[in-house]
Amino acid sequence: MSDAYDFREVEERWQRRWADEGTYQVDLDDPRPKYYVLCMYPYPSGPAHQGHVRNYTFGDVLVRYRTMKGDAVLTPFGFDSFGLPAENAAIKGGEHPRVYTEKRIAELKRSVQRLGAVYDWRRELRSHDADYIKWNQVIFEELLRAGLAYRAKAPVNWCPGCQTVLANEQVLSDGTCERSGDVVERRYLEQWFLRITKYADELLESLDALDWPERVKTMQRNWIGRSEGAQFRMPLVGHEHLEVEVFTTRPDTGFGMTYAVLAPEHPLADVVTTPEQREDVERILEHARHSTDLERLSAEGALEKRGAFTGAHCVNPFSGEPVPVYVAEYVLGSYGTGAIMAVPAEDQRDYDFAKAYGLPIVRTVEPPGDFDGEAWTGDGAHVNSEWMNGLDVDAAKAKAIEWLEREGIGHRTVNYRLRDWLISRQRYWGCPIPVVYCPADGMVPVPAEELPILLPEDVEFRPTGESPLRFHEGFRRATCPTCGGPAVRETDTMDTFVDSSWYFLRFANPHDEYAPVDKAAARRFMPVDRYIGGITHAILHLLYARFYTRALGEVGLSPAELREPFSQLFCQGMIRLGGSAMSKSRGNVVSPDQYFETVGADALRLFHLFIGPAVEDVDWTDQSDDIIEGCSRYLARVWRLAVGEAAGSRPVETDDSSVGSSDLRREVHRTIARVSDDIERYAFNTAVAALMELTNSIYKHRGGGADPVAVEDAIDTLLELLAPFAPHLAAEAYERRTGKHVHIQPWPVADPALLRAERVKMPVQVNGKTRDVVEVDPDVSEEGAVAAALASDRVQGFLGGKEPTRVIARPPKIVNVLV
Repeated sequence: MSDAYDFREVEERWQRRWADEGTYQVDLDDPRPKYYVLCMYPYPSGPAHQGHVRNYTFGDVLVRYRTMKGDAVLTPFGFDSFGLPAENAAIKGGEHPRVYTEKRIAELKRSVQRLGAVYDWRRELRSHDADYIKWNQVIFEELLRAGLAYRAKAPVNWCPGCQTVLANEQVLSDGTCERSGDVVERRYLEQWFLRITKYADELLESLDALDWPERVKTMQRNWIGRSEGAQFRMPLVGHEHLEVEVFTTRPDTGFGMTYAVLAPEHPLADVVTTPEQREDVERILEHARHSTDLERLSAEGALEKRGAFTGAHCVNPFSGEPVPVYVAEYVLGSYGTGAIMAVPAEDQRDYDFAKAYGLPIVRTVEPPGDFDGEAWTGDGAHVNSEWMNGLDVDAAKAKAIEWLEREGIGHRTVNYRLRDWLISRQRYWGCPIPVVYCPADGMVPVPAEELPILLPEDVEFRPTGESPLRFHEGFRRATCPTCGGPAVRETDTMDTFVDSSWYFLRFANPHDEYAPVDKAAARRFMPVDRYIGGITHAILHLLYARFYTRALGEVGLSPAELREPFSQLFCQGMIRLGGSAMSKSRGNVVSPDQYFETVGADALRLFHLFIGPAVEDVDWTDQSDDIIEGCSRYLARVWRLAVGEAAGSRPVETDDSSVGSSDLRREVHRTIARVSDDIERYAFNTAVAALMELTNSIYKHRGGGADPVAVEDAIDTLLELLAPFAPHLAAEAYERRTGKHVHIQPWPVADPALLRAERVKMPVQVNGKTRDVVEVDPDVSEEGAVAAALASDRVQGFLGGKEPTRVIARPPKIVNVLV
């Protein structure tokens, strides 16, 4: 083979070799310490784009690095292959979702392998495979038996034109269906839920101990939304035995309540509305039916158009005075009791509403003297509050709750923003929910021996988007497992977040034929040591995975002691084009294929590692091609240095006495320490910069007379450090030089003695002015620094024979002699 680097041939050969030799395969009995690196498994939308390249390159660096560090690295790959895009493709183009999905899987898999990212492909799983569907259904039935799965009515997005439920993503910003253009309604339908709220406190409290980005933990805390407060009842005037029950986090402000608000979906809204107010209230109820929760909570839009007086009043228990009852969109039926006490002086939304409707505003907490705002939400002494006057907020809260409990009209309670997880989807391309409905026995789970319940292949996809399962009589007709009579099969499928909530457990042994999770394998490999993915999954996927890990332990399907699935989380930055993250749905993607063919996978990998901090978003620009070409030129320099025209013959004798050799060895070991630390911190860009600096230094020392053995050792170390970043070139060059496989070599270890600078220059001042610079050891003691300073002839000359009155030493930075 010539000295020219043939990246196509080399990359293909090494990729095949890593697969054939099982370099990155690990088994349960591997004696090495375990290390589990996992990139979030992708939805297969087709060939990889630069966003995929960035994500999988970061993960691959960690896999190769930890393997060289001596770990048994579990590095599996799979596909989150159920989902709406495949079904939409079937509706539009007629291609069956399975065919469409498996084509996309093959395309993405080829791209990932061409990148040189290494995985244990023996563990590959796909969520639409029969085996995974079976275990999904087994888990569901165990959760059902444990009371963690249940069926209840819930609001959904209903399209009257398509006659089907829509996912939030299918509802356009103007509240219409993306397919039919009809105005979407909110309806209450029977849906399946998972009881995630049972774990709300544990999910919240366990966040503190996780090695996760703080912004992700904050997002999860806010989503769980734990609120401590009070719940109390208020009688409705003129409605005997009817009461409005409210939850508040500020019972101390009760004397400032000047009105109450019901959510539009509150059952009392229709009951208490008077005939005179019926039209106004119906207008609000109708608008709320066509609005998402997010739109209802938005500050946009005129408040006077988003609420209406019901004509009813309730009694404020604190003041004993009647207050008007309104219906307003900004109160949600899904939070608290679906009703609030409104205190305009201490809540900005209540304040805005009160101003819009001309309602009284009574301040109950004295703001600071310089406060000129509207609602005051901070601390202060209570006013206009009778028996709470003068108390601060915390003391007043405690006294208000004691009073409510003493009066028998309320109690202390905790509320959560978190709601149970609605998993029903009126779609075809998802995991079927394994239950049937019998006229005699009601809802009955399908026996385990009859699982999996698979999707029928011969289905008709209608332009309306309705699930074909609803019309497939062969699927719908079933036999009741209890009585043997006719039954109807559930036609809802599971939310695809279910699939991604436990796949990391299945990866420990994806071939287990007896259980969804091999407990011994899970104890060996879990938790995931490094979990890598985008910030877009910060809430739902990560929260559901944490819930599932606990729930599976509780029902005996995974190790009970395993509570958290991911020890460390890394959210890589997105790569943007045209201001938005690359996405096939947006059409703003750049394929890696052209770069695989022109500069090779290593150069493209190096580009993504070098262009900026891994945690930050970066833009694909007109200069990106130039940077990729620069990375290619750098790798060509390394190749020439190691095995090409610039490489010399390997000497056998060494001369460590030369200054150049000593300097080079110190630089090599400083680079080892720097690159190792940078990889641990995901600072890949500075690690690549350090390797480039070392390469330049080796070239300089080779031409400057340094000991040839020191130079050749430095080149070997450079290739070992480069191996996780540019694995193909490093492997080929290292094997040609040493006959060894670089990726199974031990990671270089820095010699602490060589990390210290040999001597440092220390300024010496006399009366605050620098008079000399002396050389000292970097760890010189205070006494040694003073002695070196006073031994200077120049310093003694300025002292003029006088004894110093004081010497201030800050070794090795400076010594100041006062005289």
